[in-house]
Amino acid sequence: MRRTKWGGVVDDGLSGSGFFRVAERDGVFWLVDPDGGRFLSKGVNTVRFDQDRIGRTERVPYAEACRAKYGSLQAWRAAAADRLASWKFNTVACWSDEGVASAGAQLLTITPIRELGASFRLHRRDQIFPDVFDPEFSAHIRTSARERCTLRRNDPGLLGTFIDNELYWSTDARGPDELLTLFLNLPSHRPGRLAAISRLQAHYREFSQFNAVWRTPARSWEELGRIDRVAPPFVRLPPGGLNDSLETKANLADPAREAFAADCDAFVAVVADKYFEVCVSAIKAVDQHHLVIGSRFGWQPPRGVIAAAGRHLDVISFNCYEFDPGPIIDAYSAAGKPCLISEFSFRGDDAGLPNSRGGGPRVATQIERARAFERYVTAALSKPHVVGYHWFEHADQPVEGRFDGEDSNFGTVTIEDEVYNELTTTMTRVNAAAERIHAAALPAVI
Repeated sequence: MRRTKWGGVVDDGLSGSGFFRVAERDGVFWLVDPDGGRFLSKGVNTVRFDQDRIGRTERVPYAEACRAKYGSLQAWRAAAADRLASWKFNTVACWSDEGVASAGAQLLTITPIRELGASFRLHRRDQIFPDVFDPEFSAHIRTSARERCTLRRNDPGLLGTFIDNELYWSTDARGPDELLTLFLNLPSHRPGRLAAISRLQAHYREFSQFNAVWRTPARSWEELGRIDRVAPPFVRLPPGGLNDSLETKANLADPAREAFAADCDAFVAVVADKYFEVCVSAIKAVDQHHLVIGSRFGWQPPRGVIAAAGRHLDVISFNCYEFDPGPIIDAYSAAGKPCLISEFSFRGDDAGLPNSRGGGPRVATQIERARAFERYVTAALSKPHVVGYHWFEHADQPVEGRFDGEDSNFGTVTIEDEVYNELTTTMTRVNAAAERIHAAALPAVI
């Protein structure tokens, strides 16, 4: 295969625009690099000299090892870039040092995360999810986009922009809350709480009909706006897979449960539509050249959220820590947009790390870890909507645990910067064949 300077496959049927874009060829989605090459984003997360302090201390074991080994940050950048390119990666992915991308012989692309919604949530402090109904939300997002997305707007090496990371959309591994109940439990003066009550009031003709489903201690809509906490009358399973069938069965058996589920799904779909509309338009207003590549879904959200993402994004991104990514890819592909796996990994129990905290499957050996990578990526590339995959992460975590306690063998290298040969040899072979594998994917129904 002839390749462009970005690593894309030369394709006479495609033309370069000077920036990354998306295209569909024979029912299969691709990225197109600035020179017109068919491109798949093959990336590694957290490629940085100062990766992972021990707990809340100032000690960074990886930086200590690399300072002794390379002598300087710039020397490490060049070595890291050349090593990634030798493994046939082409993207310095999320949370990475962007200086790595241009430090080696091969150009690498970047995919920064701008945390627009999160910046508003943290600004308000009393929100788990940004209150999209707050009159200040849109203005805050526009200002944040100008501050965070302007610098790289003419950079051809910017593949695309992530809006946020793992926002809380619905019941998942972090908790059983629905977004609707979270908004109902905002402080009484918050616009999000007023909007949630207003939507419920518009749906139910009488408060008694609402309360027959929700079973609150309130006796009127006005009182609902004042009570301290609205407890969900039912707890749903996280979306996806067998859980969807179990939820459907449970709803058929209980009309009140079905009505509660419908209320939650309708509300989160409205929130998602407003969130993506505001964030994408704010980014595009200051950067018309680049792709908006999603908000890195941490867990599969309700269908209405995926549909909203598909209406506004150029690419839908999601993290998928499974042995087989196929079912989750199918769920996101339903939106009809290209899909990027923004995090996945496998941890080996022979690496001398606790592996006690952190996402994803554990395997016994580095050989099994390499095999799991090959099976996963091959399965992903057989899906026509997939346009990339980003491995988490560049170096192992400290044995003592990083800021959140994670202490796992996620690395392509050890914390001493020694290469995991079984894994990276397999990565090199699979990455080199990625475009061929993807070209053979069964066409999408578009």
